[in-house]
Amino acid sequence: MPAPHAERRNGQEGTMTTSTIKPEDVKRLREKTGAGIMDCKRALEESAGDFERATVWLREKGLSTAAAKAGRAAREGIITSYIHHGERLGVLVELNCETDFVARTADFKQLARDLAMTVAGHDPGYVSRDDVPEQVLAERRAAFAEEARQEGRPADRIESIVEGKINKWLESASLLEQPYRDTDRKIADLVHEKIALLGENIRVARFVRMAVGETPPLGEAP
Repeated sequence: MPAPHAERRNGQEGTMTTSTIKPEDVKRLREKTGAGIMDCKRALEESAGDFERATVWLREKGLSTAAAKAGRAAREGIITSYIHHGERLGVLVELNCETDFVARTADFKQLARDLAMTVAGHDPGYVSRDDVPEQVLAERRAAFAEEARQEGRPADRIESIVEGKINKWLESASLLEQPYRDTDRKIADLVHEKIALLGENIRVARFVRMAVGETPPLGEAP
């Protein structure tokens, strides 16, 4: 006979039944990912109770959900402000969704605030790498190529060196590719998770970051 506390499975390798999932694990996974209770249960079942695997499962589900909703119009939303301590740095972020109902939810508002705080802390230049103008990319490539030549790098390696530096720069310049707090998640992962949670397309429309002293007074040369 099986031990009293042995895990029961539903006949598929690595899949647990709902009865073996602990409520505290569901709660912890929900707090970490923001996913719904039933999604968290399903993730833990599909991951045989492994918390990290369940987190990955939810992320992948979020990516799939985000892709399915990406073409839907997002014309509602909010504009959120974040003023850093000392009132010397501020950020405005416009975050869009499909309905006013979702725009008013706590989860959506928290996402907007998280985005604003990320902009304040990392100072990205664009929402995503796709938003970087071709002229800016061309100027960056030229600068990186000249830098490689000045360093005496082999001519046949300059192109690959430049592409590596461009990719790294694009990652640092894109809001969606910034890390979310002190986790291994990126802002894009956070947005996808909220899309899965709230059931609507969510789009970061624009942002602006202002710091005291960055712009010279009117009439003075930069």
